[in-house]
Amino acid sequence: MNQRLLALDVFRGMTIFFMIIVNTPGSWNFVYAPLLHAKWDGCTPTDLVFPFFMFIVGVSMAISYSKFEGVKNEEWIKKAVSRGLKIILIGLLLNWFPFFTKNIAELRFFGVLQRIGLSFMIAAIMVSFVQKKYLWIMLGAILISYWVILLSAGEGALSLEGNLVRTIDLALFGESHIYTGYGIPFDPEGLLSTLPAIGTVLLGYIISKNMMVQADNYKKIQNLLVYGIGCVSLGLIWSYLGFPINKPIWSSSYVLFTGGLAMMFLAGMIWIIDVLNYKKWTFVFKAFGQNPLVCYALSGLIVKTMLLISIGEQKLYAWLYTSVYQPVFGNYFGSLMFALSLVMSIWVIAWLMDRKGIIVKV
Repeated sequence: MNQRLLALDVFRGMTIFFMIIVNTPGSWNFVYAPLLHAKWDGCTPTDLVFPFFMFIVGVSMAISYSKFEGVKNEEWIKKAVSRGLKIILIGLLLNWFPFFTKNIAELRFFGVLQRIGLSFMIAAIMVSFVQKKYLWIMLGAILISYWVILLSAGEGALSLEGNLVRTIDLALFGESHIYTGYGIPFDPEGLLSTLPAIGTVLLGYIISKNMMVQADNYKKIQNLLVYGIGCVSLGLIWSYLGFPINKPIWSSSYVLFTGGLAMMFLAGMIWIIDVLNYKKWTFVFKAFGQNPLVCYALSGLIVKTMLLISIGEQKLYAWLYTSVYQPVFGNYFGSLMFALSLVMSIWVIAWLMDRKGIIVKV
């Protein structure tokens, strides 16, 4: 693999690794606080995982797009739309699985993969028509417009019950197709909040374009840190001025805050891997980073399959936790060890694929 991309693959692999960890505790009643999302406003370590991945999508898109520079836009757009639609379809199929137990009339339309596919597809079209020097302006316009649109709802515009993300999803798709994990129908991957998520992808793309022109790793690290500190500061200021850092509605301050942290984290990866040349540890996360879609989809399929199998009065998922992990490790640590065991079982598959040079691309 090209060493220039190793830090990015490791970063991507880390996000998938922790995405699976936070999604699959042995019991949701026993989860360490840092592994839970903020209930509404605020940001925990878990709230960094998804935007970090979206940022990486933008960085990777810049690398991929560079191969198409000098050719007609139609070729790049065709590839981007095809890939985006495939990712969306995989997300819908994962939501529907197992097909024989879930009525399509109750299928949740949105989800993590749907957001990735839609954001990638739209961002890819944008960068093919907008000159690089104007992308910062486009990003600013997206983030400010989203703020204005949400505030137009009036009183309670940034609350769980009154935000326009929920209102629009309910009007277009109905309660039966929307996530209900917040106690009421509200989808954290809803249609309107995909707009600022596109902004996260664009932020990764813009930073990658600025970073890639630097051959010197020290200069790359310096640029990432400067941009990162700037974005984090802007995000905190915007949050203080009335648009709180909030993952469920993917607030504009959240885009800047998490995007800035992603830049700083990537700078750290480049420093450790490319400057200090500490690479031996990277094989764990590199395997996930090479095939992130496969790993994420496998985690969902494994969990849903375990929930189909009964052992006595319990499903296999709950039985493994209560009969194996909880007695040995206790409540909270046992719940974490359950998740670690699941993610490492997927890692074995990813590692074998990496050893054989198998990279699944949609």
